[in-house]
Amino acid sequence: MGAMCWPSESELNVIRTKVAQMSGRDSKEVKVVASPYRICPLGAHIDHQGGIVSAMTIDKGILLGFVPSDDSQVLIHSGQFNGELRFSIDEPQLPRSAAESNNSGEVKSSSSSHEECTWGNYVRGALYALQKRGNHLKKGIIGFISGAEGLDSSGLSSSAAVGVAYLLAFESANNLVISPSENIEYDRLIENEYLGLKNGILDQSAILLSSYGCLTCMNCKTKEYILIRSPELNGNHTNDVMKKFKILLAFSGLKQALTTNPGYNQRVAECREAANILLQASGSEELEPLLSNVEPEAYEKHKDKLDPNLARRAKHYFSENKRVLEGLEAWESGNLEKFGKLISASGLSSIQNYESGCEPLIQMYEILLKAPGMYGARFSGAGFRGCCIAFVDADKALDAASFVQNEYRKIQPELASQICDDGAVLICDAGDCARVI
Repeated sequence: MGAMCWPSESELNVIRTKVAQMSGRDSKEVKVVASPYRICPLGAHIDHQGGIVSAMTIDKGILLGFVPSDDSQVLIHSGQFNGELRFSIDEPQLPRSAAESNNSGEVKSSSSSHEECTWGNYVRGALYALQKRGNHLKKGIIGFISGAEGLDSSGLSSSAAVGVAYLLAFESANNLVISPSENIEYDRLIENEYLGLKNGILDQSAILLSSYGCLTCMNCKTKEYILIRSPELNGNHTNDVMKKFKILLAFSGLKQALTTNPGYNQRVAECREAANILLQASGSEELEPLLSNVEPEAYEKHKDKLDPNLARRAKHYFSENKRVLEGLEAWESGNLEKFGKLISASGLSSIQNYESGCEPLIQMYEILLKAPGMYGARFSGAGFRGCCIAFVDADKALDAASFVQNEYRKIQPELASQICDDGAVLICDAGDCARVI
């Protein structure tokens, strides 16, 4: 179903060798979980309001090599962080808030960096989720985990990819057969309950459900999803649509975008406030204040009751939801030009109506729109982080990447200097779902 080039045999061999050295086993015994990062072409900032969103994975992500332990011990090393993680699967795993009050140790490390002391939370969280749902694990794992260089805080859902990787490794080591929909719920337990993060289930769903060449479309209100294939994948033809485009990831040099506004949580509150006013005006105040509970007709009829700030948030929601539906049709018919224009319109609404992003990110978005062969571009990671995504004509991807890198360096030389040249603009292909190799 198309040439999948990630992970490469050389990447797999590096991971297998590391685990073989750690465990004393033959490298042929080592399995590797490939858990991809995801992008969200359309559906910016509407998941928390129960909107419809789209996602697909890329050919970069988390690799976790592992062998089952002979006993209940877990031993993990990381390619990104110092120290090692050791514990027994028999130890009760407490959510982070409870664990902190107990002063439970995390990672044995010579470094006191907070990030390095907490990278082990995800493997503990995976065990917490599996045990909470009544799975009895007998074997731990000896493993080595590594992420794509420079992509761990880029808004590409690296945290969900890590959680999914550990779940699949523990399940494989213990011969557990768990469905993708169950694993979506397990990863939600890791993020929402164990780590205390307030995020939805789009990331895990895309990582676990995606299929090469498809757009994963999820209704965040009903949690129903469908995979939309491009037309060539519906028949027995060669997959021309997938050959036509590449995905660009363009990095601004900001690890956390410095918005002039208080950011993500305030936007969520503003959307709920707008929903509350619109529901009251339309006589539906008994419904939860989410914009997905407001009928489009009620929005059109009562939108003048919103103050300018709330009016912009509501306008973004309703226009973006419409763009997603139009985008799914464009993808299904193989119309990349229309699909790209909708992505760029999403980017513009994120700036004007949702007011996310900051000067360097907005500059990067504007440069991408002028790049050769560009179909469309917008922020990744909700525009509160430092990366933009773009769909570009495959034949012009190298020219586009070079153009973006050079133009951005002229406007933001200091930020651009913080990114190595190889990692400033990455050219990616669409990916597949998480799997054990």
